[in-house]
Amino acid sequence: MAELSEAQQREFEAAAFRRLLEHLRERSDVQNIDMMNLAGFCRNCLSNWYRDAAAGAGVELSKEASREIVYGMPYAEWQAKYQRDASDAQKTAFEASRPKDH
Repeated sequence: MAELSEAQQREFEAAAFRRLLEHLRERSDVQNIDMMNLAGFCRNCLSNWYRDAAAGAGVELSKEASREIVYGMPYAEWQAKYQRDASDAQKTAFEASRPKDH
């Protein structure tokens, strides 16, 4: 395995994160509840982690601002365009597998 400098590691992690965001923006058909049910995290989790990282660096970032960074648009706009009502099966699966902090 190649030895990476700390700077390279950060650069590659940032590039991978940007690619993840791009992918999630392209896949607006994938609902957050589906992501939660399958992987235990969703776009909102990513926005919370982003805001936590900013706070750790002493940067105040609102929930709305961090969501806009992740969604690529204001959250309310994304909801209006892409979010569908969760089915009973999706809700049941979520309740069975939801992380304790959600």
